[in-house]
Amino acid sequence: MDTMRDRFIATTTRLLDEDPRIAVVLAEISRDGFGPAERAHPHRVVNVGIREQLLIGAGAGMALTGMRPVMHTFASFLVERPFEQVKLDLGHQGVGGVLVSAGASYDWPAGGFTHMAPGDVALLDTLDGWTVHVPGHPDEAETLLRRSVRGDGRVYVRLSLQSNRAARAVGGPGFETVRRGDGGGVVIAVGPMLDNVLEATEGLDVTVLYATTVRPFDAASLRRAAGAHGTADVVLVEPFLAGTSTAAANDALTDLPHRILGLGVGRSELRRYGQMPDHLVAHGLDPRSLRQRITGFLHP
Repeated sequence: MDTMRDRFIATTTRLLDEDPRIAVVLAEISRDGFGPAERAHPHRVVNVGIREQLLIGAGAGMALTGMRPVMHTFASFLVERPFEQVKLDLGHQGVGGVLVSAGASYDWPAGGFTHMAPGDVALLDTLDGWTVHVPGHPDEAETLLRRSVRGDGRVYVRLSLQSNRAARAVGGPGFETVRRGDGGGVVIAVGPMLDNVLEATEGLDVTVLYATTVRPFDAASLRRAAGAHGTADVVLVEPFLAGTSTAAANDALTDLPHRILGLGVGRSELRRYGQMPDHLVAHGLDPRSLRQRITGFLHP
């Protein structure tokens, strides 16, 4: 199976052929993959070098002319390093674009902490008007990318090497009910965390919702899943900073008695980098750890 990043390159290359409005802005990362597209569309595939602030500025300038820029690099260099340009060049100027990241929270541990961005979605939460997609499979990444380039808004597509074994139909922005329970507990699995959540909750009487679009947050689906019981115990399992969506879930259930547990990447830096599976275990996001934490919360 190809990776989400492979699929992004292949899909965007086709989109450049299909839509003259689309442009790609790179900062060295993935340049080799876009080589054929750069030769075919030299004025719409632009590599600015290792200048991430310019990456966003150039994309925003293209958007001002009516183009639909797709800006791409590692998440830490796409959201964190040029955050001022994301805030001003896109948001303040009122123009849209599609940010497509690679690297996620811990995809390339050998790159060190500079290449890890567990706080990217939380950082974008400080800005208004962003749609955030977190696909869990390359097929979902392609669908969400195609949806993102069609509009004019500000969209972040967060890609990862971690992937679920099978794709789910991504028919709309709402959460999908993957497993229905009668016990009142609701577990929301975000993107590539679905397989681990399903394994962790096997045999438990809980409802499992699957989220590939986390902003805007699907309050209605959460309320439907939790409201039938009059009270709600909700567990959020996110592949980024723990607790990123707890405020959104809390707002969705403001008139219901509820408890919320946010699971995700911890704030402490792991200095023995290891491999991606080691980070899952260290942050308690592997199936065994998730089962212990979920059952401990639902049945204290």
